[in-house]
Amino acid sequence: VQLVESGGGLVQPGGSLRLSCAASGFTFSGYGMSWYRQAPGKERELVATISSTGRTTTYAHSVKGRFTISRDNAKNTVYLEMNSLKPEDTAVYYCKAATFPSWGQGTQVTVSS
Repeated sequence: VQLVESGGGLVQPGGSLRLSCAASGFTFSGYGMSWYRQAPGKERELVATISSTGRTTTYAHSVKGRFTISRDNAKNTVYLEMNSLKPEDTAVYYCKAATFPSWGQGTQVTVSS
C-alpha cells in the first residue's frame, strides 16, 4: 500500500486549499478512505471519511461545513477540499485506507496571515 499526499501549503485565514492523495498497491475502489491531521504537540485526529463508493461521508465537528471529502475511483485518488480555513487547521494532513495500517508522508497545511 502506498499513499502520497500533496496540495498543502501556506494560506491566509479564510482561504482555500485542495489536498490530493494518490493511492496504489491495493484495490482502491473496494475500500473506504479517510483524512487525518496532526498539529504540533497534539495527537493525530480524524478529519473526514468516505465510503468505497463515495456515497457516504462523515466529518469531524470542527470542519463540518467547511471541508469536503471526495474520491475518483478511476484515478485511485481521494481529495479534501478545504474552505474558510482557520489558523487552528494548521497541521500535517494524512490520508489512510480502511483496514490498512500504512500512512503516507503527509502534506503540511499552514494557515497564517
